[in-house]
Amino acid sequence: MDIVKNVREAVQAEIEQAGYRLDEVLYEKESGMNFLRVIIDKDGIIDLDDCVTVSKLINPILDEKDFIEENYILDVCSKEKGSE
Repeated sequence: MDIVKNVREAVQAEIEQAGYRLDEVLYEKESGMNFLRVIIDKDGIIDLDDCVTVSKLINPILDEKDFIEENYILDVCSKEKGSE
């Protein structure tokens, strides 16, 4: 099972319908914790409110689909400025 691919397919339409672009989905382990990172973009600046909005949109989808067996932290964020 490809977690990243499954998550992308499950949430992309919802994110785009809300006016955002889904740039990347990452599933990473850092300091013993699992992180599901959903990286979003839009025309203009992504702020904290945008990240919270998208998190609230996709969290129910992720809970319903239950792709990830381990505990994880959902991190909705924007691209780092240095990577543009």
